[in-house]
Amino acid sequence: MRSRLAAFVSLAALATGLAGPVVASAQAASSQAASPSIDRSVLPIPLPGFQGSIGATYRDSRAETPPPSAPAAPAGAPNILLVLLDDAGYAQTSAFGAAITTPTLDALAANGLRYTRFHVTPMCSPTRASLLTGRNHHAIGMGTITNWASSYPGYTGVLPKSSAFVSEILRANGYATAAIGKWHLTPVSEMTPSGPYDRWPSGQGFDYFYGFIQAETDQWAPQINEGVKPGRLDPPKGRAGDYTLNEAMADHTIAWLRSQKSVNPDKPFFIYYAPGGTHAPLQAPKAWIDKFKGRFDMGWDKYREQVFARQKALGVVPADATLTPRPPELPAWDSLSPDERKVQARMMEVYAGFMAQTDHEIGRVIDAIRQTGQLDNTLIVFIAGDNGASQEGGPEGAINSMAQINGVTDTTAERLRALPTLGGASTTPMYGAGWAWAGNTPFQWSKRIGSHLGATRDPLVISWPSRVKDPGATRWQYEHVIDIAPTLLEAAGVPQPRRVNGVDQAPFDGASLLATIDSGAASSRRTTQYYEMLGNRAIYHDGWLAAQRTGLAPWVYSSVDTLKPQAWELYDLDHDYSQAHDVAAANPARLKALQDLFDAEAKRNQVLPIDPRVLGRGQPDTREAVHRTYYGQTRLYSGMWPPVENRSFSITARIVAPARDGDGPVVSMGGESGGFSLYVKDGKPAFTYNFFQKQITTVQSPTRLGAGPAKIAVRLVYDGGGPGQGATAILSVDDKVVGQARVPRTSRGKVSFEDTFDIGEDSGSPVVDYGVAPTYPGVLDKVEVDLDPAS
Repeated sequence: MRSRLAAFVSLAALATGLAGPVVASAQAASSQAASPSIDRSVLPIPLPGFQGSIGATYRDSRAETPPPSAPAAPAGAPNILLVLLDDAGYAQTSAFGAAITTPTLDALAANGLRYTRFHVTPMCSPTRASLLTGRNHHAIGMGTITNWASSYPGYTGVLPKSSAFVSEILRANGYATAAIGKWHLTPVSEMTPSGPYDRWPSGQGFDYFYGFIQAETDQWAPQINEGVKPGRLDPPKGRAGDYTLNEAMADHTIAWLRSQKSVNPDKPFFIYYAPGGTHAPLQAPKAWIDKFKGRFDMGWDKYREQVFARQKALGVVPADATLTPRPPELPAWDSLSPDERKVQARMMEVYAGFMAQTDHEIGRVIDAIRQTGQLDNTLIVFIAGDNGASQEGGPEGAINSMAQINGVTDTTAERLRALPTLGGASTTPMYGAGWAWAGNTPFQWSKRIGSHLGATRDPLVISWPSRVKDPGATRWQYEHVIDIAPTLLEAAGVPQPRRVNGVDQAPFDGASLLATIDSGAASSRRTTQYYEMLGNRAIYHDGWLAAQRTGLAPWVYSSVDTLKPQAWELYDLDHDYSQAHDVAAANPARLKALQDLFDAEAKRNQVLPIDPRVLGRGQPDTREAVHRTYYGQTRLYSGMWPPVENRSFSITARIVAPARDGDGPVVSMGGESGGFSLYVKDGKPAFTYNFFQKQITTVQSPTRLGAGPAKIAVRLVYDGGGPGQGATAILSVDDKVVGQARVPRTSRGKVSFEDTFDIGEDSGSPVVDYGVAPTYPGVLDKVEVDLDPAS
């Protein structure tokens, strides 16, 4: 528990400014705005007591009040739509200079406000945690994404109950709440069919959830949960048509919105809408992608110059800003061959189609709000990126993003062959790092690199028709994602509670920016803000930014700390908007003061120990032998898979085969982009290892199964000699070997982040074409997985 929690037990202490040294809290203003008749400082608010009299019968009794009900929201409280895009940079919407048309965001900006100095954390889970709690991400244990958690206090990936979500607070104060889309805030160990569910959306204050809880998902065959119940896109939608998760999210949001307003027309809503766009895999219907054909043929160097000019014309970049140069780690567009340029241009078209479709579907949700007569008093907060654009695809990009992460590259010929279907159901692409660099115009670097604005400065647009006095204006105050939760509460007239569900609450690190909605002349309340991710660090104070980068490129996955951090840099952001001019050499005293301030903030917010490694952070020792048993049909997300990589393993399934129509998957891991499956096809047991669509190895029994009990098994005998080596697959039925096959290469790491480990089904994209519905129709008694010690 953070030491400053004790300082927050009293609301009086908070009102007198003891919330922390960086900013003053919005608590006092929020408290005054709240209804004086209801004490909202302790949640849940108790139901009102009975005010009548009770006699022997109803004739001599009196009921002076209606039946007790939960307290209503403060009078005039607005509806709230909070939108958060994924892996989008400052320059990837037309509202901020891109050639990607985003009419929904354009319209919101024209009728609302553009914020040009708004900041997020350098990665996904941390930004989402800070957004929904109002606290610095390390201070609440989310120093990095949940998948890379460790036992250090700032990196557990387990959000403390002392930092209640804004959704919990709003729901307890009379709001209807819904979370749609990406979550990525549940500890990996709790992403299971049996919970616990208290850190799923339904346990964090949301009445309704439709989306996915892991880092990413396939848009054509998404791993959906509705509440905690698994779901899927139904045929003929999804892979069989042009229906993707983007459209499904909007459909479910609109249905929930209409239902909620039909039943409780006076109850305000809070919708947290977080699409998978535009995180890898980059996928969209071809019609959306083709809208941008030829738009990016000029390449990333020229495109970045064009974007920069549009940004100045729009007024979202100062006229005296400098365009930062391309880093030496990225190739010049002119150095690419004609075929390479063709591939890269199409990859960017795919990204643009994904972004445009995402914007369109958000527009459908806003249209539904308008159609139900509620738009005028709806506060829309649209954050166009949870971090900067991602360069994780590397300089070349990838047809198969998980293959690229595993060090498997494509030839130019393979890329050219894939172009007609790129972004469709059979591909999981990621564009080249040069396009992400262009998407972060005018800044340096990208997602992960928390020392530079390409990772941390993203567009913010706020629309509130009944409140904004100067629509179309631009705001230049320095703001951070931790400021959003206090803003929403102040807008709703709700104080930050001192206790939620019996747990004393830590103070907000953020401060409401509501005053900036009312006036462009309002002063910035944020004078100090630290940044850190994977060893890349920075500290902002009174217009100055000191920064230090590790030197590791954002597309490199390393488990070894052999890096020597780069020299500290210093920037005068009040006069150098794009962080282009390092003035450290001329200001050694100021740099030293900021370094000391970073150290103090790092200690105060649980940033230490700083760890630059991307892989191997806090992971348990997976070298030992492991035995696991699974009973009946189940689905596990990628973080809970058995660690089968770089070792021999066996899978044994005890089934009861039906007399007919007995085909289907028994055990599957991964999906079409890579993985393996033990299944029955044409009545014969089979095993397929799909090495990222590069090499697909199948071994199948020559004999059909008879009706009744059977034991089918596969043993993968690993060659050893390091990660990603070959293996031999040996298939057996009732302890008799029925076939074997050579697997030339195996995955050195997880084969997928968007697919699952399934027993009795293949719930995402299929590892192999089963020829039938991807569910085993027979009786599945149990599946045993035995892992040898890792090589």
